[in-house]
Amino acid sequence: MEHSTTFLVIAVIAIIAQGLLLFLELFEPGLAYKITTPPSSSLESDDFLRMLEALTDAKVHRRSRFEVLTNGEVYYEAELETIRAARHHINLEAYIFKKGEVGRRFVEALTERARAGVRVNLVIDSIGSFTSWDSYFKELRAAGGRVAWYHPLKWYMLPRINNRTHRELIIVDGTIGFIGGAGFADHWLIGSEKEPRWRDGMYRVEGDAVLSLQSTFAENWLEASGEILTGKEYFPFCETEDDTPSLVVNSSPSAGRSTPARMLFQTLMASAQKSILITTPYFLPDRSARDEMVCAVRDRGVDVQVITPSDKSDHLLVRRSSRRLYGDLLKAGARIYEYQPTMIHAKTMVIDGQWTIVGSTNFDNRSFGLNDEVNLAVFDEKFAARVAEDFARDRRESREVTYDKWRRRSVIEKLHEQLARVLERQQ
Repeated sequence: MEHSTTFLVIAVIAIIAQGLLLFLELFEPGLAYKITTPPSSSLESDDFLRMLEALTDAKVHRRSRFEVLTNGEVYYEAELETIRAARHHINLEAYIFKKGEVGRRFVEALTERARAGVRVNLVIDSIGSFTSWDSYFKELRAAGGRVAWYHPLKWYMLPRINNRTHRELIIVDGTIGFIGGAGFADHWLIGSEKEPRWRDGMYRVEGDAVLSLQSTFAENWLEASGEILTGKEYFPFCETEDDTPSLVVNSSPSAGRSTPARMLFQTLMASAQKSILITTPYFLPDRSARDEMVCAVRDRGVDVQVITPSDKSDHLLVRRSSRRLYGDLLKAGARIYEYQPTMIHAKTMVIDGQWTIVGSTNFDNRSFGLNDEVNLAVFDEKFAARVAEDFARDRRESREVTYDKWRRRSVIEKLHEQLARVLERQQ
């Protein structure tokens, strides 16, 4: 009883503090940003690659292989298979790790490996996974696994409570990694007639890019546990025979809102000459990002297409605020589609059929300026084509919003959008 009361008090304080911090974030004047001199180098040039490497402070990897895993029935099985084959360590980071069938299967697999002597390290966000109390991982800990909560609900963490780890990562033995936007919860796998399982994707990585996924995990493991991970077991030499340039781009608010994720997305959009294909669960681009997309359509004839949720969204206020922003883009000639079957949670961007970004970043200010995020940027036409294949399939199951249809929104819809406007930081 005493434990429950203490937790409730801390939770109430945390919610109040979160609200105050969010209020300040929303109404703090934002500095508009733009690219005054668009990159002159072509997307396939070494000069462009070097520029991205410098802008994002990310190492270029060339010896890696990537696999697209579409939807929970595919990526959960791939992840569990890799976990069960672990020999030295399993590092897992998640914003969402919920009780349920999916959570149970992963906890059991992790516990079995821990009993076998494999080092199991978990970083779990304390707000994203607030329903999974510490006791949920009791057996894993008893087997030798370690669970660290990222920015837990403690009074001394209040100044940083608005910074969450939104990263979804698994690294096994330093040689295989998984990156994307899907956490560990039943709604990614088990659907119902009213709410089919969510549409999402994860990406399997082999080769030298896994080293950067590992260092990303190590950053937040240090933050959450106080331990620095070192040694060749965590950072082994691993390369594939592929020649595929890629960057693992970390993003953290420690440097303010000028995060590497913001620079990565904005630079690639400004460099597009043919097409920009965006899939995002929360489409709240700020004025600067919208201007860049409008400029791409209007000035360079770029085909800009966006897929985002319909009324199946898990955050209807976000969707309403998002719809308020469609006007300039639709008027310029961008095309926006709302996915109909279920909640779409995939986070991808394909530029000119050459560059692809996948990872944890949503198209909103929280991802670009507040959360810890991680993205994988890959220069490879085959990988881009595979991600674009999913995009095309999702588009066929979506309903296009035209400019005329958008203008004819009802008064009630417009009122809802204005009430939801507070979700967008004013810029």
